[in-house]
Amino acid sequence: MSRNPGSWNATRRLCALWLSAFVALSWSGASLAQSSGIDPAAQRLLKASTDFLGAQRQFSLDARNSLEVVLKSGQKIEFNHTARQSVQRPNKLRAERSGDLVRQLFVYDGRTLTVFNPADQAFAQMAVPDTLEGMLDHARTKLDILAPAGDLLYKDAYDILMDGVTDSFVVGKAVIEGVRCDHLAFRAAQVDWQIWIQEGAQPLPRRMVITTRDLPNAPQFAVTVTRWNLNPAFDAKTFAFTPPAGAKKVEFIPR
Repeated sequence: MSRNPGSWNATRRLCALWLSAFVALSWSGASLAQSSGIDPAAQRLLKASTDFLGAQRQFSLDARNSLEVVLKSGQKIEFNHTARQSVQRPNKLRAERSGDLVRQLFVYDGRTLTVFNPADQAFAQMAVPDTLEGMLDHARTKLDILAPAGDLLYKDAYDILMDGVTDSFVVGKAVIEGVRCDHLAFRAAQVDWQIWIQEGAQPLPRRMVITTRDLPNAPQFAVTVTRWNLNPAFDAKTFAFTPPAGAKKVEFIPR
């Protein structure tokens, strides 16, 4: 069988790099050994992070997200997008995301949820509960709409994240976007997830990776926060939606 020499050499170099990485990890196996059960240290770090974020009256963040899709052949394809969120408790949210698969705007003003697709110049609106948590629940259960990294926005995010968790441990230290973090790993019945939490007095989540084990080839979703702002300057337009000229109103499709 003939091979393209350039392609073959590139593949060999890639394999060599992976082998080097594997050997390096093997030497540090003690630090990566997974203990069964729930590690109180991982619980404590996660609880401190979710409590800190839940106590913030308002904040904004920029994030970079990636989503894996598995083809029928088993090959994984990665899609990427960026997201920007503005939150004001108890009942305001603006989320914008743009990337390979979607360009979309979510606006929640405390009474109404609006979703706008700029590419189609179409928007839909629905009356929703008057709390952030109530809106997120309603959007997920009634409309199958998920806000980017929505679980972290709940004030009881710790209980939601730990629901069904059977194992957890502290992987170690890591640097995400130039920020030193604690790296934690968790396992539930069908999902593995990891979270990287900023060290220090502001234990903000910096990265999260979710691995869906009950789907073929276990695709992953990852979100990396590139910027946090705990003192944003919001104005009246931040959580208001004014349809652009020519935009058409459509109806949500129930779940």
